[in-house]
Amino acid sequence: MSTKTDTPRDPDTGAAAAADAGSDLGAAGSQLSTAPTEDVTFPSLGPLGWARWFWRQLTSMRVALLLLFLLSIGAIPGSLIPQTSIDPVKVDQFKVEHSTLGDIYDKLGMFHVYSSVWFSAIYLLLFISLIGCIVPRSWQFVGQLRGRPPGAPRRLTRLPAYTTWRTDADPDEVLAAAERMLKKRRFRAHRAGTAVAAEKGYLREVGNLVFHIALIVMLVAFAVGSLWKSEGGKLITEGDGFANSLTQYDDFKSGAFFDTDTMEPFGFTLNKFVATYERSGPQKGTPRVFRADVTYFSGADGKEHKTPIEVNTPLDIAGSKVYLLSHGYAPEVTVKDGRGKVVYKGAVPFLPQDPKNFTSTGVVKVPGAQTKDGKRNQLGFQGFFVPTFGGKGSGSMFSQFPALDYPVLTLTAYHGDLGVDSGLPQSVYQLQKKNLKQYKVKGAPLAKMMLPGETMKLPNGDGSIQFTGIKNWASFKITHQPGNGLALTGAVAALLGLAGSLFIQRRRVWIRAERVTENGIGITVVEMAGLGRSESARLPEELADLALALEPDAPLAPNAAPGTESDTPSQDPAEPTDSDGPADPSEGARA
Repeated sequence: MSTKTDTPRDPDTGAAAAADAGSDLGAAGSQLSTAPTEDVTFPSLGPLGWARWFWRQLTSMRVALLLLFLLSIGAIPGSLIPQTSIDPVKVDQFKVEHSTLGDIYDKLGMFHVYSSVWFSAIYLLLFISLIGCIVPRSWQFVGQLRGRPPGAPRRLTRLPAYTTWRTDADPDEVLAAAERMLKKRRFRAHRAGTAVAAEKGYLREVGNLVFHIALIVMLVAFAVGSLWKSEGGKLITEGDGFANSLTQYDDFKSGAFFDTDTMEPFGFTLNKFVATYERSGPQKGTPRVFRADVTYFSGADGKEHKTPIEVNTPLDIAGSKVYLLSHGYAPEVTVKDGRGKVVYKGAVPFLPQDPKNFTSTGVVKVPGAQTKDGKRNQLGFQGFFVPTFGGKGSGSMFSQFPALDYPVLTLTAYHGDLGVDSGLPQSVYQLQKKNLKQYKVKGAPLAKMMLPGETMKLPNGDGSIQFTGIKNWASFKITHQPGNGLALTGAVAALLGLAGSLFIQRRRVWIRAERVTENGIGITVVEMAGLGRSESARLPEELADLALALEPDAPLAPNAAPGTESDTPSQDPAEPTDSDGPADPSEGARA
């Protein structure tokens, strides 16, 4: 034990002492200055130490939140920049219009954000971080469930919610009644010595765990949906059908693990497309009814059923969904060649260039036509179609309304080689004019505006084309997304877990009953205190409710006022230890 000597108060003696101290310090300073220096080296962590440090950082909640934030930030470009997996045409158009920026985006993977290396790295790190956070917390929570609430602190008066009173009831009877009462109110309670310890609100921690597990479920669902998904589009004219086969799709894309050999057998036929439009007011031209009536089957020998498909009500069939996307018109034409033989008859889909009023363009290709003397003469027609023509005085082929009020078809005729025999793929909606010649009459290109039933004859007796009628077409999107149900389950579980972690309060209650002697008379002092994991105004109210519930078994003693801290059994203030076991260290500061 060190002792402390007072400094002399006499000025002279003090000066002398200071001088002696100065000389001593000077001597010590000279010795320190001449002392040999010693290098201090810190031990190296080594590969295993660095691995442990990295794992602790990765599995911390701080890093998990940071990765979740980065993942949400990284998803923003996927919604602002055209994606190859969704619309490759827009991606190509963006690269043409912004050549420099397009090259930068291409190198950074901005045109395929969700499959890029950097997005996948964030995704996987978040996945690992969440698992690393959840596993130890789950074991810790299991240990808490298997254990018992900690014993009562030595001085209950230090807790934020506290009450006490005197009763003539026996302490054992009071504690037994308190234990029954707490268990009846779904507290985990046990008796230890002269106190009953109880705890409630474990669902708060369950909510936390459910929330984080649900995030992992959602990440797994997104991964499953990306790797095993399939998606394709199909344009179908009234009367035509579709079967779920790879060759039936107009365009098709799938995930890395999707097997085209396992595609479920189903199909449907477009019986009729029904569309009506608002005819007046500011909403003129807005669809009022937009419905595709189909007949579908599921399985190789499945029974046929009829059902409508609307924009917000897709057809759910064989684990896939069929969405109605858009609509247009398909003029019906009959083409005869120079021999008078019908070489083409059917409806040709025209694509809208004006989505509001359906001014549409399209082509008719007839590769099997011949001249009247038997020579090969492939025919091609490029045209415009308007469902409601503005009249000859309008001077333009623009539709005035989306419904079929005044349908007009304008065609321009070509002949020669369509290029269909070259083996190279080409669009059915475009005409390759490289090896084609335009028909001319008196030096002017041959073009004719036709109403239904009218015919355009070709020069030199090469044949004719007749506008016979109009059909509707509809485009559908067929998707197979196996992770949707799992993702929905994870999202609902995450919301429930978050609600539980926010609104459920975990709290502890202690009830102590001890027999004391006051003025030579024995009496039982009942103390009740509560402590919550978080601040809540409801804790004192709940404690008061518990005290009222216990009062019939521990009635207030006659002529005894509620006790105060000075009325409690004397304890050593310097001894804050628990009589029946230590309290939770995280809560001991308040106790």
